[in-house]
Amino acid sequence: QVQLVESGGGLVQPGGSLRLSCAASGFTFSSYAMSWYRQAPGKERELVAAVSSAGSSTNYADSVKGRFTISRDNAKNTVYLEMNSLKPEDTANYYCNARRLNIRYWGQGTQVTVSS
Repeated sequence: QVQLVESGGGLVQPGGSLRLSCAASGFTFSSYAMSWYRQAPGKERELVAAVSSAGSSTNYADSVKGRFTISRDNAKNTVYLEMNSLKPEDTANYYCNARRLNIRYWGQGTQVTVSS
């Protein structure tokens, strides 16, 4: 049974930091590219950051470049999103995604709220 379980979300003040984690099980994690998406109320889901299966390549949305870092630990079947200098516009539900060829798996999401 495939599972992607996100954690680490919460309420943080502007300028603060959070670290999201996504624990994977039920598939060969090291064979899948992993990504973080987010969706704010009334907006479409958007790609935030992605990392290749081996962790050697990453890419980011322009809006988070220099503030967010995606990483993965294939020994722990976990992908992370380190978020710094958070802004109110980063408020959204953050989803973990696994992708290989035409196969995609999604987590349930974790809420991040940036507010004073």
